[in-house]
Amino acid sequence: MADAPSPPAPKPPARRFFWPGGLSARLLILTILFVAGASAFALPAALASFEEQWLLDRVRAAELASMATEVAPDQVLSENLASQLRDTAGVQTVAILDNDGNRFLKVPGPRLEEPPYLVDLRDQAPASWLSAPFQTLFGGDGRMVRVVAEPRFYKAQFIEVVAPDTELKAELRDYLWRLLAIMGFVSVLAGGLVYLSLNYFLVRPMQRITRSMERFAADPEDLDAHIDPSGRRDEIGRAEVQLDRMQEELRAALNSRARLAALGEAVAKINHDLRNMLTSAQIASERLAALKDPKVTQALPRLERALDRAVKLATDVLTYGKTEEAAPDARATPLSPALEAASEEARLSPDGMQLVSLVAEDEQVNADPDQLHRILVNLMRNAREAVELQADRDRPGRIEVTLSQADGVSIIRLADNGPGVSERARERLFQPFAGSTRPGGAGLGLAIARELAQGHGGDLLLAETGPQGSVFELRLPGTPPPLAPPPKRRRTKTSEA
Repeated sequence: MADAPSPPAPKPPARRFFWPGGLSARLLILTILFVAGASAFALPAALASFEEQWLLDRVRAAELASMATEVAPDQVLSENLASQLRDTAGVQTVAILDNDGNRFLKVPGPRLEEPPYLVDLRDQAPASWLSAPFQTLFGGDGRMVRVVAEPRFYKAQFIEVVAPDTELKAELRDYLWRLLAIMGFVSVLAGGLVYLSLNYFLVRPMQRITRSMERFAADPEDLDAHIDPSGRRDEIGRAEVQLDRMQEELRAALNSRARLAALGEAVAKINHDLRNMLTSAQIASERLAALKDPKVTQALPRLERALDRAVKLATDVLTYGKTEEAAPDARATPLSPALEAASEEARLSPDGMQLVSLVAEDEQVNADPDQLHRILVNLMRNAREAVELQADRDRPGRIEVTLSQADGVSIIRLADNGPGVSERARERLFQPFAGSTRPGGAGLGLAIARELAQGHGGDLLLAETGPQGSVFELRLPGTPPPLAPPPKRRRTKTSEA
């Protein structure tokens, strides 16, 4: 039977445009684009200034040429002289409006087939001034332009010339290409200079830091991955110093972790053998208990308590030595039965340490039943052992448990009437092997209980403590509804025979 064809591999997303991956190449491209973009803002103003100056030069040349009429007979130019003056000034006609409002032609020209477009150099709005060069470049061929300006040599209101814009368009186009060439050269030059400066002060140090981080991540034991600070006082220098310090601290932490892992493995093996030895010792103590020797009977309870503590210590160490706890299987769990089961395992009794539960029978919490049991057992056992250590105790021990709901969180409060937690012990109360408040304790019960609570997304806190006792709060997310009451059975009446 032929194998079924495998589905085609998904195609990588297509890139919309080319974008280099290196920081240096991106920096160079962006710098050139930014400089070119900044230069492009000055392009319309440069073209407008060029066109304005070109038109003004034509007006002054035409004004000078029109002064020939002052010496002409009857101030009238011949056709031949007018043609020469028009060719010299590069215009078609020259007209002046004097202060009396009389308009007369100083240099007449041929009749125009189409009306020219107007450019008034006396008062131009910024928008029209900037757009004028582009109207000239893209307005079509063979057009005439009518230019109005203030006269320099005549006492008149304005001087007006009509000239073809073909030469203006050609010179404007040449000037545009020269500007673009200059802009391109300046953009590349400025971009290169900025790129070299930034590459020297920023990119190369960042590449050095990045290479050091990559080599350190690949092999923390590689001494060549260490970065030597350059001594700079800016952000790059501070980043190098912090990276150097972080690498040293992390390398030391990894070495310490490796030593602790090896030590933990050895301790686990020793504990395993120690438990076997202690089990044999417990069997021997049971055999001794069968003897009727009064001295053995007197010393045996102390031996049994010592063996129980040693077995519990070995068990707690092995339990905490696991890599991690299993993920909790949180579900709606009745709290009252869980308290009863935990109190039984923690050896609470009405004659000794009492459990006072103020939790209703139908109240529930969202928790893993097994892990909740372990948390409650650790808390109750710690409370019982703390109460039993009080030699001058004049009242029975008790643990009062309440349940409340607040902001979607179930809060279980366990309040005991023990001696409280000392201020010195509070600082390391939940630290493994450091938070024990009683002689011979390993300090693992509260550490394990808090780890399990945090695995649920909640926490375990010491809410209150003092001579009157301590209050621990177990916070578990989720507030499941109370248990539904069992359905009532209907009673049917039977008629008497």
